[in-house]
Amino acid sequence: MRLSKLQKYILLECYNKKYSKLDRRCLVRFYNTGKKKTKKDIQINSISTSIDRLITKGLLVGFGEITKTKIIIEKVRLTILGRNVAKKLLGEQKKLPFKMTKSK
Repeated sequence: MRLSKLQKYILLECYNKKYSKLDRRCLVRFYNTGKKKTKKDIQINSISTSIDRLITKGLLVGFGEITKTKIIIEKVRLTILGRNVAKKLLGEQKKLPFKMTKSK
């Protein structure tokens, strides 16, 4: 599964938040780290499309309002699949099964 830098950032921010919901306004910090300054409209649109695509892939759950014309997502939370992908992005090692041996 290919993910953009923004999508990876969203997954890692949600993973750091653990089991609570992440406000989408926190995701604007992604653009503060870059050298180039982009317009606010472009930032909001790219964050919205990235969140929508992550939701369709089943990595995020969105919370917000549904109007007649559009869906407004205010907060997001990771799914179990999203948590596994975020762990792979971090490079965390999974717990290994240990065999118990009896000592004499």
